[in-house]
Amino acid sequence: MTAQIIYQGDLRTSATHLQSGTAINTDAPTDNQGKGECFSPTDLVVTALATCMITTMGIKARTMDIQLDGTKADVTKIMASDPRRISEIVVHLFFPPSLHLDEKQKEILERTARTCPVERSLHPDVKLDLQFNW
Repeated sequence: MTAQIIYQGDLRTSATHLQSGTAINTDAPTDNQGKGECFSPTDLVVTALATCMITTMGIKARTMDIQLDGTKADVTKIMASDPRRISEIVVHLFFPPSLHLDEKQKEILERTARTCPVERSLHPDVKLDLQFNW
């Protein structure tokens, strides 16, 4: 088992990662009857995409003897209705100015990011706007 989730009431859950004991809470978003005081479940999906992209690039970079420390991602979720769902995810990746890579290295890392497990798990109707700012 990966996690245990407990409904706290008032549209809030508490999720515990069983291996580490780390806990996070979720709230329904303010545009869907919630308080928006924590990540919403759909916020976690888009956040998972960005963190997965950076993590898999980090794994690949390690084998290439490249340090990606300080890489940042800004992620935006765009919702659709009827049915309510994530329709678009915008991820802007920003790499440290001190990072100097050739075009082949950049291509390898971008391809790695675009094929991370979370990206491969998304429905094909979800539009992805991925920008790599080297």
